[in-house]
Amino acid sequence: MVLAEFSMFPTDKGESVSAYVSQVIDYIDKSGITYKLTPMGTILEGSWEEVMDVISNCFKILEPQANRIYSTIKIDYRKGEKSRMYSKINKIEKLLNKSIKQ
Repeated sequence: MVLAEFSMFPTDKGESVSAYVSQVIDYIDKSGITYKLTPMGTILEGSWEEVMDVISNCFKILEPQANRIYSTIKIDYRKGEKSRMYSKINKIEKLLNKSIKQ
């Protein structure tokens, strides 16, 4: 199972790029992949192929609209099919014996 945190946006469209980012998020939402949107990026969860396919298709959405695209990708792979997106947070909360902000 792969957890990938990524961000992707054009750098040649001015100070605000939310119109472009929203297109990417709309695609992710429609893709059916498990995801979590954060202020600084998006976390995807799935098989290597699923996650990399979604990221690749996000690039394909922006490529015709931009001359320059910036992206960061962090990947954590662990064998198995068990979801870890929320279990990692739950484990920390259990160790701290309290809820943490999400």
